[in-house]
Amino acid sequence: MSFSSPTFPRPTPWVARIIAVTAVVQLLLETIFTSGQIHQLLAMDPGNFLTRPWGAVTYLFVHSGFIHLAANMIWFYLLGTAVENRLGSRTFLLFYFYCGVGAALVSLMLSFLVPVGPMIGASGAVFGVSVAFAMLWPDAELMVFPIPVPIKARTLVLAAAVIELVLAQMPAMSGVAHEAHLGGMLAGWLFFKIQDVSRRRPVPALREQPERVVMVQQTAVSHESDRPATPIRPLAPRPGADPVAAEVDRVLDKISATGIESLTAEEKRFLAEVSKRKQRDLS
Repeated sequence: MSFSSPTFPRPTPWVARIIAVTAVVQLLLETIFTSGQIHQLLAMDPGNFLTRPWGAVTYLFVHSGFIHLAANMIWFYLLGTAVENRLGSRTFLLFYFYCGVGAALVSLMLSFLVPVGPMIGASGAVFGVSVAFAMLWPDAELMVFPIPVPIKARTLVLAAAVIELVLAQMPAMSGVAHEAHLGGMLAGWLFFKIQDVSRRRPVPALREQPERVVMVQQTAVSHESDRPATPIRPLAPRPGADPVAAEVDRVLDKISATGIESLTAEEKRFLAEVSKRKQRDLS
């Protein structure tokens, strides 16, 4: 009997760069720039936001230690690679900082209602990336130590949101920026909701149904007949499977069933991005 070893995704361009820059910054702060004043200048401090607004970005690269850094970057690597492949590198980079800044601004707004201290770490942005993964592949099964059974991405993210909301109410947990975690998740969710709204444009009178978002089950209607075609179902990735490969299989199945003209603009862009990556890997 043979056992297959777990596979790890190849880091995508901006996932690798963000991890590298964050690690280098942390190394410098641990070895050369050890002054507490430097940490304060780089942190996101709602109480001093007007004098140090850059903190809404720089706090993403500062961590309390290498364990804090490793926890954020490992989770970012495991989920971010699939999300960058799906969104494209440029959109993914903007999304990462959008979630990070969004987390900072949520904390800033909450500071007018409750005390919110300075915060550091990329957790807000990483939580936003987790939301993106769950919205793109809600039924993907993830293994989370020490839980012995796989958990669907959608369930995991919803559970994390509830836990963060509960912990944010506990004064004893004030050392962790749970408000920023929730802010990053909210920013990520709003990003996709805004994308959905922007797609809802008026359609020609002859078209009965607007195009649906990728990864949503749909029943295609043939242009040659009024008979509904076979429903196309997204493939549920196995534990450890590559979500990008599963998405490629789903789109190819759709082409086989209803023709390439049935693809949405987003699905066509996704195939083009995957094709470009394959060409770069072969060159």
